Amino acid sequence: MELHISNQLNNADKAFVRDKMIEFNLRHFPEDLKGRYQEVNLFLKNADGQIFGGMVGEICWNWLEIHYLFVDDAFRKLGYGKKLLSEAEKVAKDKKCDFIKLDTLSFQALDFYIKQGFEVFGTIQNAGRHTHYYLKKEIRAEASTPS
Repeated sequence: MELHISNQLNNADKAFVRDKMIEFNLRHFPEDLKGRYQEVNLFLKNADGQIFGGMVGEICWNWLEIHYLFVDDAFRKLGYGKKLLSEAEKVAKDKKCDFIKLDTLSFQALDFYIKQGFEVFGTIQNAGRHTHYYLKKEIRAEASTPS
């Protein structure tokens, strides 16, 4: 049998690949981490329910991964990004995550994330002619430290 490569948009095929990768990964993780997956979506809304930003991520095994964090231009520098990260960290601690990871580009929010306790663990130069930063914040040790 010979296989060929198909480049078609097909949700069933996409789900097959994702599910098989998850199945493979689960064979290599400890029992207590299996099945630890949860979407975490936090939204900034006004009283009328209009959205002005938010955070989209997921808990996977022992970490929270933030895929997107956005605050509308009119509401930046007012503490909403910090509030979103703080709430995300609270969720991660409640779910017994060890760390949070995210990425950002050089024109986005590197300094903001560093001020929030994130550390750069990797970079890619010339990502769209910018620098792509990968950041991580350890939270497990913080969760066990008395206040």
